[in-house]
Amino acid sequence: MQTAVSPVYSIVIPLFNEEAVLSVLALRLEKLMTQLDGSAEVIFVDDGSTDTTGIFLRAKARQDSRFKYIGLSRNFGQQCAMSAGMEAARGQAAIVMDGDLQDPPELILEMIAKWREGYSIVYAKRRAREGETPFKLRSSRLFYRSLNKLSSVPIPEDVGDFRLVGRDALDAFLRMPERDRFVRGMFAWLGFKQAAVEFDRPGRAAGITKYPLRKMLRLALTGLVSFSDVPLRLAIWGGIGVSFLALLYGSYAISLKLIGGHVIEGWASTVVIVSFLCGANMLMTGIIGLYIGRIHSEVKRRPLYIVSERVGFDEAGARPQLESFAGPRAVGN
Repeated sequence: MQTAVSPVYSIVIPLFNEEAVLSVLALRLEKLMTQLDGSAEVIFVDDGSTDTTGIFLRAKARQDSRFKYIGLSRNFGQQCAMSAGMEAARGQAAIVMDGDLQDPPELILEMIAKWREGYSIVYAKRRAREGETPFKLRSSRLFYRSLNKLSSVPIPEDVGDFRLVGRDALDAFLRMPERDRFVRGMFAWLGFKQAAVEFDRPGRAAGITKYPLRKMLRLALTGLVSFSDVPLRLAIWGGIGVSFLALLYGSYAISLKLIGGHVIEGWASTVVIVSFLCGANMLMTGIIGLYIGRIHSEVKRRPLYIVSERVGFDEAGARPQLESFAGPRAVGN
């Protein structure tokens, strides 16, 4: 049996309900592959789409052997969908990008040039972000500045998940087993030799964003909890501070009583103090509970995702799934 030749590049694209842009995306990818200095494969990961995204991607994978299709059994989220695509990648370098054309495929040529210079990870840094609200721009900047102050690992600002990852760094990433994933932070943690390629990010070509405020906040919380234990230390110091203030107030009340001063009698002050202490206690307990919840998620050892369908893959040449990465082997066909 002849072994399939591995491509030089694997382009990984997670997608969720992006039917409006798929035809343009496919044309631009086909044009890009004619300009590359080596063979390439495109791995589409359908993250539980409910529109015609899956139909288009399956058809594309069947008519062109350079395109592959992975259909997840439900929507597992962008971070897990990216991980599924990177695990299936067979190339010497994997390029991860969004499918809404806000990550222009043509920028991959510049990333490859940097990779050829010896960089293991090349990430796309946004100079400008067309079509995004001032609130989103400011909140994103504030989040990354705050995260970098709290984390021991510097995470580049104005950088999303659009990046090229060499095989050495990719294999190291696939050995990282955590379930609550903040992929851009994980690549920053890996180290290796990294470089940036700057670009002006265009607005969406069509459709609506699949990353509303709720999902952005969830991702931000995952990044904070995954890469910093500062909230836990703040809980400790906050508890100490509240206890110290309560002790001061108690000492003040006792002193007034001993010297015969006037002490206000009534329940109002007591209720205020008790409420304050209870609120502080609930806050600290909530922070600790957040970390315990993450531990609970890890020890269950569920797979990151379940594959329901694969199209275009040569099973004999496919990369095996890493047990340490996604737990039991994902179901597929």
